[in-house]
Amino acid sequence: MTTEKIFEKILMIRGQRVMLDYDLARLYDVSTKRLKEQVRRNLERFPADFMYTLSKQEASILRSQIASSNWGGRRYQPYAFTEQGVAMLSSVLKSGRAIQVNIQIMRAFVKLKEILSTNKELAHKLDQLEHKIERHDDAIRSIFSAIRQLMKPPEPPRRRIGFQP
Repeated sequence: MTTEKIFEKILMIRGQRVMLDYDLARLYDVSTKRLKEQVRRNLERFPADFMYTLSKQEASILRSQIASSNWGGRRYQPYAFTEQGVAMLSSVLKSGRAIQVNIQIMRAFVKLKEILSTNKELAHKLDQLEHKIERHDDAIRSIFSAIRQLMKPPEPPRRRIGFQP
């Protein structure tokens, strides 16, 4: 499994990067039923910040984005696992494949964080450049204003009123 394939499985739900139970089951080469069974047997290992169940609305939005099965879909709402939840799955699913896949998934999460931090740095530098250009725009406007003042023809001298020596 390549890192790019894993990237495709990482979704943003409720402001968190998560992976869904059926995608993880495919990666670990187990049935979704087996994966959920192991999670239910070890619920104390999966607090709310490690795993949560999608709401019906969230699941229906996903179904509209991802092709659903012909037989009517799932009976239960999918589980969404955060990065910590995925790490905890390796202790619940005790197979060589689970360990290897888990290592790849952790590397994918790390690489995703690196990409996002690079993008944040780039956005920050872009903001700085934009601010600098705005300051230059103000300076350029004042230069043009001064040049226009210099280009105006001088006013003709006025004749002085009153006694002139």
